[in-house]
Amino acid sequence: MKRISWCLAIAATFVLVSINGSAAAPARPNFVFVLVDDLRWDGLGCTGHPFAKTPAIDRLAKEGANFKNFFVSIPLCSPSRGSFLTGQYAHTHGIVDNTDHSALSHRLVTFPRLLHDAGYETAYIGKWHMGMDDSPRPGFDHWVGFKGQGVYLDPVLNTDGQTARTNGYITDILNARALQFVQAEHPKPFVLYLAHKAVHGPFTPAERHRDLYADAAIKPPASAQDSLEGKPVLTRAIENPPAKKTKPGKKAADGKGGAAAGGLQRNQLRALAAIDEGVGQLLAALETSKQLDNTVFIFTSDNGYFWGEHGLGDKRWAYEESIRDPLLVRYPKLIKPGTTFEQLVLNIDVAPTLLELAEAKIPATMQGRSLVPLLRDPKTPWRSAFLCEYFQEKQYPRTPSWQAVRTGRWKFIRYDGLEGMDELYDLKADPFELTNLVNVAAAGSSLAEMKRELNRLRKETGMPGD
Repeated sequence: MKRISWCLAIAATFVLVSINGSAAAPARPNFVFVLVDDLRWDGLGCTGHPFAKTPAIDRLAKEGANFKNFFVSIPLCSPSRGSFLTGQYAHTHGIVDNTDHSALSHRLVTFPRLLHDAGYETAYIGKWHMGMDDSPRPGFDHWVGFKGQGVYLDPVLNTDGQTARTNGYITDILNARALQFVQAEHPKPFVLYLAHKAVHGPFTPAERHRDLYADAAIKPPASAQDSLEGKPVLTRAIENPPAKKTKPGKKAADGKGGAAAGGLQRNQLRALAAIDEGVGQLLAALETSKQLDNTVFIFTSDNGYFWGEHGLGDKRWAYEESIRDPLLVRYPKLIKPGTTFEQLVLNIDVAPTLLELAEAKIPATMQGRSLVPLLRDPKTPWRSAFLCEYFQEKQYPRTPSWQAVRTGRWKFIRYDGLEGMDELYDLKADPFELTNLVNVAAAGSSLAEMKRELNRLRKETGMPGD
C-alpha cells in the first residue's frame, strides 16, 4: 500500500512539473545594466588605459567578454540613451538632441518595459536625461531619478514619484540604491538599469578620490597636434557663433587640448573610481545571493569623449574618441572568461540581445541586431559596416549635422549642406585620423564604395530624405 502511495505521489509530481514546466525550464537570467556618462572606450584598465585603476570593472572583462569595436549610433547623451533603451536609431525614436524630450520619452517602447511585460521585476536608478521630467517612466516597478543632468552633491531624487533631497555624493547614493534593489527578495527575475551621472562634467570625484592619480603622467594623444589641414569643417567660419568669442582655427574646434585635457582626463578617471566601487558591490551581492552566474552583467557608456585629439573636447564628432565606447558583458552560461570580440557592435544591439536572452519577443521596429548568435558562435556572419549620425544643436553651431559610415578599415564622413568638407580615413594606415584621403586619387575606389555604403545604410534605416 505504501509503495502504491509513493508511486502515486511521484506520478502527481511529474504531472505538476509537466504542467508548470518549472522544474525542467532553466531560470531566465537577471540583467544588470550599468551605463556611464561620457566614458570613452580606452578609459579602463582592461581596455588599455595606462594608469586607470578599475579592478571591479576589469573583472567583467576577465570573466566575460570585451567588445573591442563597440560604437554608439549617435555620440550624444540623450539620443544615445534613447537608442540603448529602444534598439533604434535616433532618427527613428525621435530623440535627436539634448533638448527637453520628456513627453516623448514617456512613450518610448523600451527593453525594460518589454521585459516587465514578459514577467520581470524592473528598476531604473539614475540619470534619465531626456528632459527635466524626473517622474517614473512606464515599465519600471522601482524608480530613482532626478531632473536633467542632476548634480554631484546632495541631489534631489524622485523615488517612485516622491521627491526629496538626499545628502551625499551622487555616485555613492546611486550605488547604494542599486545595491538595495539587488539585495532585496525577488520572486521574479529582475532588471536593474543603473545610469550614472559620472563621469560627466563638471567631473567631480568623491572626496576620497580627490588626489587619485595626482602623480600619474599624462601623455598628449598623437592627434593633439593635428594641423587640421584636412578638416576644413573644424576651421570654417560659422554664422551665429557662441557667445564666447573664438577665432577660426585650432582653438575654435572646442579648445580643450593640452594641459586642460590632461586635467579633465584625470578628473574623469577619479570620478570613475566610485563607479568601480559600486560595480564591485553589486558583484559581491550577486555572489552572496548565488545569482551572479545567472545574471547578465553589462557595463558600457553613452558616448565617448575627447582628451585633446584634433584640439577637441566634449563629443559630438564622428572621430573614434567620440563614437567608440567600452562594452563588457559577463554571463558564464554563454560567454567564456576572457573572450574578446572584434566585430562591429552598436548600442542599438543591446535591447534585442536582452530580449532574446529573456525569451521575449523582439519587436520588428528594433533596428539593432541581437548579439546572442555571435555569443554562441564568434564566427557568425556579422555586419561589415554601420551608420553613425548627429543632428546639429542650436547651442553648438561649430558641429554641423553629419552622417558617417564605418567599416573595419574605412570611415567616411559627410557633413550636411557643406560642400568640399567630406572626410575619408584609412583607419588601418591612419588610426588617429590625421590624413583626409577624400581628394586623393589613389583612394577613389574606396571613396566611391563608402558613398554607396552610406546611401545604402541611410535607406535601410529609413533616414528622412531617403
